[in-house]
Amino acid sequence: MNEAFARVPDLLAQHVLLSAAALMLGLAISLPLAIWSARSENVARVTLGFASLVQTIPALALLALFYPILLFLSRGLGGGIPALGFLPSLLALGLYALLPILRNGVTGLVNLDPAVLQAADGVGMTGRQKLWLVEAPLVAPVLMAGIRTAAVWTIGAATLSTTVGQPSLGDLIFAGLQTQNWTLVVVGCIASAGLALVVDALLGLAERGIRDRRKRQVYASLIALALGVVVALWPVLPSGGKRVVIGAKGFSEQYILARVIGDRLEAAGYDVVYRQGLGSAVVFSALATGDIDVYVDYSGTLWTNRMHREDVPPRKAIVAGVADWAKRKHGVGVLGALGFENAYGFAMREEHAKRLGIESLSDLAPVANRLAFGTDLEFLERPEWAAVQRAYSLEFASAQPYNPTFMYRAVASGKADVIAAFTSDGRIAAQHLRVLSDPRHAIPGYDAILLVAPERVDDAKFVNALTPMVGAIPVDVMRRANYMVDRPEGGASPAEAARWLERQTGLTPDE
Repeated sequence: MNEAFARVPDLLAQHVLLSAAALMLGLAISLPLAIWSARSENVARVTLGFASLVQTIPALALLALFYPILLFLSRGLGGGIPALGFLPSLLALGLYALLPILRNGVTGLVNLDPAVLQAADGVGMTGRQKLWLVEAPLVAPVLMAGIRTAAVWTIGAATLSTTVGQPSLGDLIFAGLQTQNWTLVVVGCIASAGLALVVDALLGLAERGIRDRRKRQVYASLIALALGVVVALWPVLPSGGKRVVIGAKGFSEQYILARVIGDRLEAAGYDVVYRQGLGSAVVFSALATGDIDVYVDYSGTLWTNRMHREDVPPRKAIVAGVADWAKRKHGVGVLGALGFENAYGFAMREEHAKRLGIESLSDLAPVANRLAFGTDLEFLERPEWAAVQRAYSLEFASAQPYNPTFMYRAVASGKADVIAAFTSDGRIAAQHLRVLSDPRHAIPGYDAILLVAPERVDDAKFVNALTPMVGAIPVDVMRRANYMVDRPEGGASPAEAARWLERQTGLTPDE
């Protein structure tokens, strides 16, 4: 509990800054569009239609879509545009804030009493005077209602920015869901909801102040909001040190290894920040473009997904091939394999597999059409699944993606008969799962490899700090560390598991 609360101040500050910036962006776009739309029905149809269309796109998808767009723009303009983190989050959330502000603004303006506007014309007001002295004060209460709605939406959706590498209160929620640390989930939800309620209350005060013409009440609420943003800036001001960004995908093993990397770099004098929960589709590009400095990937993932290779040579050959490709094509350095493999493995409950007489994927193929298949969220779209289907002609009765935590629970409860498990996962042994053999070698090796960004390849201090990790982590130690985090009750945090792993492997920085 203490660890969860200890992370709240920094993440809350990042969440406040992102939400405030996105709301201001939404206001900057919406207000002039609302005025223009109120004067032209054709413009209103286009602007309101676009804002409504944006709302139909799931927030998570909208955030992810900005990554390839910004990456394309950055390459076209010679670099310099960050494709991960604050910028894509700001753009996506700013678009999400458009509709309530725009709709309320247009509705307020077009429904003003015509007699009031005629009176303004009658006393000789210019268009600008009429807007500022007549229309704006009258429409302000309606507009504020839209701003309040946009603020609450933005604060809620900002939790999803974790998926594109922007720290937010979503870090607690996503990490808690993955590691079954419900304290983290609850703390993240309470902090996010509390922030939304406070901001809504202050904006409500401003709204009532405008309606009742109480200027002090309006100024007091707006000053309180501004002070909140200023206070949020303090924890995220640059420290002046060498800041290193450590990337990690969204599961326990990645969180643990990121902490091991972070501990070693901090001991070497670097200021470390984490970008966790990144998808497999974006994390390598983020490294190649310098958005992150280092992370751990798996040789088979890069071999199939990035290099589009369908052959399955020995594990060492895959690691060597990935290292050569990463350096030659992207300038990325592969420091080496960590010493364990985390491959996909088809797993069943031991008693179920024994009852059906299944020991291999060849045994599974004839009965698969009577079984339910559970996978993580990306396996069914990966080339490894296509390769397995080609090799064994597997056709399941159903296939359902799950968050990895719930995938293991699905097979334990019998909702799934077969799952695409991870071979370094401690839950395989804990849940007495049988991993089926792959006699036709359809699935490549997945050695965990340490990758560094192009600008870090020649940083001797950086490389020297991480090189001791190469070949130092046996698979049984990694499984036990993973299970420390993933066990259903009394699970450790990734940081605690990282400390344990460091002691077991001699990777404690001061050793």
